[in-house]
Amino acid sequence: MQALQVVSHESPPALVGVPCPRPGPGQVAVRIAACGLNFADLLMANGTYQDTPALPFTLGLEVAGTVTALGDGVTGLTRGARVAVFGGQGGLAHHGVFAAERCVTLPDEMPFEHGAAFQVAYGTAHVGLAHKARLRPGETLLVLGAAGGVGLTAVEIGKLMGARVIACARGAAKLDVARKAGADHLIDSDAGDLRRTLKDLGGVDVVYDPVGGDLFRAALRACNPEARIVLVGFASGDIPQVPANHLLVKNITLMGYYWGGYLAFNPSVLTDSLQTLFAWYRAGHLHPHISHTLPLAEAATGLDLLRNRASTGKVVITME
Repeated sequence: MQALQVVSHESPPALVGVPCPRPGPGQVAVRIAACGLNFADLLMANGTYQDTPALPFTLGLEVAGTVTALGDGVTGLTRGARVAVFGGQGGLAHHGVFAAERCVTLPDEMPFEHGAAFQVAYGTAHVGLAHKARLRPGETLLVLGAAGGVGLTAVEIGKLMGARVIACARGAAKLDVARKAGADHLIDSDAGDLRRTLKDLGGVDVVYDPVGGDLFRAALRACNPEARIVLVGFASGDIPQVPANHLLVKNITLMGYYWGGYLAFNPSVLTDSLQTLFAWYRAGHLHPHISHTLPLAEAATGLDLLRNRASTGKVVITME
């Protein structure tokens, strides 16, 4: 089979021929139908992600597909089951082997492309807003990077949770995507004084930030008393230094947040969240936005779309 592998952090990922893997104890084999790309894939390729595997490895954090074989000791899954998996690696290939405990059964009405685009983006947004920030109806939520994978879902979920949502993204086209996801107010990140604009809108109670840099600094200064800031990532490449006295004066809470980290110390947070999210999907409340669907042969192009901020929502790679 073919797989997009990283063999060196100094060279780009490349499609290579590798043997089809077989499941060991506690594992399942999955015929992969689709793989969702994430910004973390770029960091892993560079060797700068907190969970970068040892070389060589196959990129692709999250997949959807069909179980084809069960390792010893696996219960609760059957051959032919439609599943989504947050495997952390191994997704950009025709077949993969994953821990059975990482598999979740897809709703019958969810296509594989949606399944591959669902867990990281929606899971990150929901746990960040509901579990970390404790977002309440009527509060004002600012979403930075609001047209990206984890940003756009935060707009959608924030609105569903009853917040007034301010979406900040670059350019009219991306802001229109955020508007369609439910944003109440739109701010172009290149259009001047973000802090002043946010203050004129009444300030913010919750900041959801996958960007960092100057946007974080402006949002911090526009926070209302007892605001909560959820740090999701630093897509800008600028990890800001925080003036702690600003947090103190306004009683602001700054939260570091890594969705995948819960697998190690409190996985029920993620499983409970996914149950809620799948229920919302079945009810028609969630609408995954996939701006590009590409074949495995064009996976490098998909990564370039993320690198160049040329996509909105998710980029999905299909294997068939």
